[in-house]
Amino acid sequence: MDQEQQQLNGAMRNVSINTNGLATNLNGHSGSSKGGSSDETDNVRVHSAAAVSGGSGSGSAVGTSKATNAAASAATATNANANANAFQIQTASAADKKKMVYELCQQLLLTDEQVQELTYRILHELRRGLAKDTHPKANVKCFVTYVQDLPNGNERGKFLALDLGGTNFRVLLIHLQENNDFQMESRIYAIPQHIMIGSGIQLFDHIAECLSNFMAEHNVYSERLPLGFTFSFPLRQLGLTKGLLATWTKGFDCAGVVDEDVVQLLKDAIARRGDVQIDICAILNDTTGTLMSCAWKNHSCKIGLIVGTGSNACYVEKVEEAELFDGDHSKPHVLINTEWGAFGDNGALDFVRTEFDKDIDSHSINPGKQTFEKMISGMYMGELVRLVLAKMTQNGILFNGQGSEVLFTRGLFFTKYVSEIEADEPGTFTNCRLVLEELGLSNATDGDCANVRYICECVSKRAAHLVSAGIATLINKMDEPHVTVGVDGSVYRFHPKFHNLMVEKITQLIKPGITFDLMLSEDGSGRGAALVAAVACREDLVNSK
Repeated sequence: MDQEQQQLNGAMRNVSINTNGLATNLNGHSGSSKGGSSDETDNVRVHSAAAVSGGSGSGSAVGTSKATNAAASAATATNANANANAFQIQTASAADKKKMVYELCQQLLLTDEQVQELTYRILHELRRGLAKDTHPKANVKCFVTYVQDLPNGNERGKFLALDLGGTNFRVLLIHLQENNDFQMESRIYAIPQHIMIGSGIQLFDHIAECLSNFMAEHNVYSERLPLGFTFSFPLRQLGLTKGLLATWTKGFDCAGVVDEDVVQLLKDAIARRGDVQIDICAILNDTTGTLMSCAWKNHSCKIGLIVGTGSNACYVEKVEEAELFDGDHSKPHVLINTEWGAFGDNGALDFVRTEFDKDIDSHSINPGKQTFEKMISGMYMGELVRLVLAKMTQNGILFNGQGSEVLFTRGLFFTKYVSEIEADEPGTFTNCRLVLEELGLSNATDGDCANVRYICECVSKRAAHLVSAGIATLINKMDEPHVTVGVDGSVYRFHPKFHNLMVEKITQLIKPGITFDLMLSEDGSGRGAALVAAVACREDLVNSK
């Protein structure tokens, strides 16, 4: 029972239980005492060691015997306490269990003071990323995108978009028309495994072949069309149409591409075919595409935000603030890709990270990296909830201490479950029970369901408040009277409360006199890419006159 006692106590640090008038404090045990205090197991260790080392001959034997008896008595008492504590928790009233859940979840809720401190720290990191001297060591890189012009609604014509970011890629044909109207046709193409790990020439020849087939199928084979290229891999951008691959991710390992200009590699592949005429006008990431897609319909859109599998933001910055920008300084602004998912990699978020965040990080494929993203995005939100549920279950607070194999298995509490559970009407648990049944937990009480929903709400609210701190910081830095934020991503799109949580918190954090709104993006990586190409063509046309 010693192991059960340590699990119980370690899990319920500083949580107070009141049952039948009994107040039992469960404090975390560790090898060394903290703050000068020690618990029963510490006393057992100290007394036993002192007795064994104290004296020689028969006196030593007597001392050892007494110490052994004392240790055995203390151990028995500890086991009895463990049994009593476990019994008290499992037999506690629903109200007491609710209080225990509430207490443990407080570490997941951010105070107003903590959120305000976050805005100061985010601004500091943004400035480090923008400045030439501090950029190399900055976590929030604030990469220059070289996009300087937003859509004005006058873009017309046919444009291609190529969206490459995983094991499939999309080709789109978008016809921009008057009155913010457009027609769009698209097709998804697979990338075979042997090409994903083959040569760069194979990869880009495959893409060029699919582009050619697409243009033939859509009767634009003989037309010369501009193309916007969404490339969702780490990229060091050197111009609107020049970007060097930093490293492959997502299972790709094509030889001869790292540190090469991926736009030039695609141009070369198209030229090798010689059958279609495509002008690659821009390379971008999906965050920039989100902003551009929204700006076409809403000209006050100056921030793009992704809250999905990952999280990132881009915004319109003054060129004098972007010290690494070596483009056209006659234009006042340039889009900055913050790559804010890495905020906190230097410890700046440690003051609000919990044991659950540290667990997520240590078991991730990139420990110590993307700290901010791991506290927000859909890749991790479900697992954060699962870790809390597992701890509460192991401590007897949830499900009468009876978990399931699925609950105790990493990665099997999906983020969509959080949205589904929170979509239940107040006082009803229809979705919650369906989710719990999928987890093999069919005997949950209404109290269990209410506690599960509260845990989900704490995790998702914290994510929304973290994102809001970032967006409010950008809005305040831009200091414009009104800003629209274009938003995309599965968490924002499907979570029933995320939008309202963000609106409420951003409103609290922005400067007096500034207004904002959040706008759901439509296909940022597709239509947004075409719009970047359209704006580039518009500018080329203006400059040629």
